[in-house]
Amino acid sequence: MKTIRIFDTTLRDGEQMPGVSLPPVYKVQIARALDRLGVDVIEAGFPAISKGEFDAVKEISSLGLNSEICGLARIVKEDIDSAIDAGVDMIHVFTPTSKIQVEHTIKISREEIIDKSVECVEYVKSHGLKCMFSAMDATRTEFEYLEKIYKAVEGAGVDIINIPDTVGVATPFKFYELVKKLREDIKVMLDVHCHNDFGLAVANSYVAVMAGADEVQVTVNGVGERAGNASLEQVVMILHSLEGIKTNIKTELLFDTSKLVERLTGVKMPPNTPIIGENAFSHESGIHAHGVIKEASTFEPGVLKPEMVGHRRRIVIGKHAGRHQIKKILEDAGYTVDDETLNKIFEKVKEMGDKGKRVTDRDLFTITEIMLGELKREEKVITVDEITVITGNKITPTAVINAEVLGERKVTSAIGVGPVDASLKAVMQLVGGVMHIREFRLDAISGGSDAIAEVYVTVEDDQGNIFTSRGAAQDIVMASFDAVINAANYLLLIRRKKGGL
Repeated sequence: MKTIRIFDTTLRDGEQMPGVSLPPVYKVQIARALDRLGVDVIEAGFPAISKGEFDAVKEISSLGLNSEICGLARIVKEDIDSAIDAGVDMIHVFTPTSKIQVEHTIKISREEIIDKSVECVEYVKSHGLKCMFSAMDATRTEFEYLEKIYKAVEGAGVDIINIPDTVGVATPFKFYELVKKLREDIKVMLDVHCHNDFGLAVANSYVAVMAGADEVQVTVNGVGERAGNASLEQVVMILHSLEGIKTNIKTELLFDTSKLVERLTGVKMPPNTPIIGENAFSHESGIHAHGVIKEASTFEPGVLKPEMVGHRRRIVIGKHAGRHQIKKILEDAGYTVDDETLNKIFEKVKEMGDKGKRVTDRDLFTITEIMLGELKREEKVITVDEITVITGNKITPTAVINAEVLGERKVTSAIGVGPVDASLKAVMQLVGGVMHIREFRLDAISGGSDAIAEVYVTVEDDQGNIFTSRGAAQDIVMASFDAVINAANYLLLIRRKKGGL
């Protein structure tokens, strides 16, 4: 079976998402990540729209990446010249073709559109570059006209024809038939570009491949205009896992690539996002967790495993938790409890969950230690005697920690962009760089001048152990510090109990 090409437009259509604006340095970081991921084409931008955009596309084109670099252009020679000057490998030429778009945007006759499209494709090819042609709003364009313009540009030497569902109105059955019908008439490579206005972008991209498309346009995390584009992660894993269809994507890099784009765009993925969401392989329900602990495929697809996409499976504590998963979490952390103690811990977790409280790993371990009578100062890996945080106008925020770590006196200091950042960096130095903060969230603040700040953190060590904790105080800095120092303390305690220290 042929390998499906992946055309990534995160840097072009993805950046058109309201509220997203990527400076050139971010674009370069994402481009390098996409290249490592194995995408076949990176649409780096629209060089003609601004000097900054031109410079970013030119810089990406000069990186010597394995992926082909593509620039967008209207059926205007000046746009094409900008893309040529930016040094791209491919130019993506587009024009409106539906009646509503022609009438309200380009405002020339439909015959003129065909003539200009052919002229522009020939112009691109005369410069020795690959050319893609898109009939914008193809799914609302009469088939006869769509076929006519596609055949015309095919005759002009176009390399790839793109079928865009520009406003996301195609349904899978109709889109399948459209792609299949065009596949019968068109010999060059067929590509699709699906928007998610009705939540069908991934489904439409999938059926397009089944109908004969050679290439799929996607964005990391599905970012893009309005409701976004087809998600790279979902499309690729559907093809790989459910259909056995190959792409050149290194799937084990999907999670890390997603997180990079999430950070740089500022668009946070909901935890229940398929494939790359924090909850994609997380289990709280007792029945589910019990099954997954024994055999992962009981309540996971089986053909999709977390390590395939660079993710991790998590057994989560909550009011739906069962005894087996609580016992498993405790055993992994080095605790041994008898059935009577386990029942008491189980009931306490249920009680906290019923009150609407989020039960963190630290909560569970604290409950367990109280039940076992194990909460002793001498068992703590880290004992903090003093923390000093200095900040103010024209003063670089600095944190100093005086603590005992594994019986050794340590004093660490760090600077940060603010007092919280400085104190957290000082904690990470305290533990010798064996862990990092994976998630930090100020979850709730009570009202009033004496407000209580509540901070949740997730810390991960270099062995892949993950630990969540919570801190609460009237001072945001101290709430943050308490959460992180507690997480670090308990994670190091786990390592010691496992013999890792």
